[in-house]
Amino acid sequence: MSYKKKGRFLIFMLAICLILSGCVNKRTPVEKMYDVLEKVVSKEAVFEEQQDPLVTLEKEEKEKYDQIIGLGMKEYDQIVKLSDEAIALTDKRKEHMDKETESLKKSEQEFRKVADIKDELDNPELKKLINELYEIMTQRYRAHEELYKEYSESLKSDKDLYGMFKNKNLAREDLEAQVTKLNETYKKVLEANEHFNKLTEQYNDKKLLFYKKAGLKLNK
Repeated sequence: MSYKKKGRFLIFMLAICLILSGCVNKRTPVEKMYDVLEKVVSKEAVFEEQQDPLVTLEKEEKEKYDQIIGLGMKEYDQIVKLSDEAIALTDKRKEHMDKETESLKKSEQEFRKVADIKDELDNPELKKLINELYEIMTQRYRAHEELYKEYSESLKSDKDLYGMFKNKNLAREDLEAQVTKLNETYKKVLEANEHFNKLTEQYNDKKLLFYKKAGLKLNK
């Protein structure tokens, strides 16, 4: 065989290898969907990390509040000290809530890729499931925005209350009005949180069902 023929033969074989390699490495829509959904989980790792610290800070702040309520104005200096400590705890809660929200924003950026992949699915059942999944997750992101808004308002009301505690001339009616306002605010926080958690549960159930129907394993 001449060198020219050998050269052509090698080029021909290289072309075949490249074509076959492209076919082998081509990922299915289901595989691409799986990758995106699992990356969404990893993007929410920071979100998950904020849960325990937030609960701990809320408990610590509640203890400060109870101590303040149990003191009389003769112990004004102690009230001021506890109020300042409670305000500091409120600021820390805000930091964790901001990290939680930023994590979900990154999660949403990744999840948007689902929109580009879902139309590639040929299986009608899988396409229906992923459309439902997409709608639930979109609602979940909006629900967290509402939760963040209400939680931020509650933090502001908390700080206002602790500021009032430091006022020696605080009228009882003003304090009661602020406490009532705070209770109403936290009621909204609770409702928003329950709505968010419900959507999270629905999303996880729907994702598990999609994985099962698509023959994929759930990455725990």
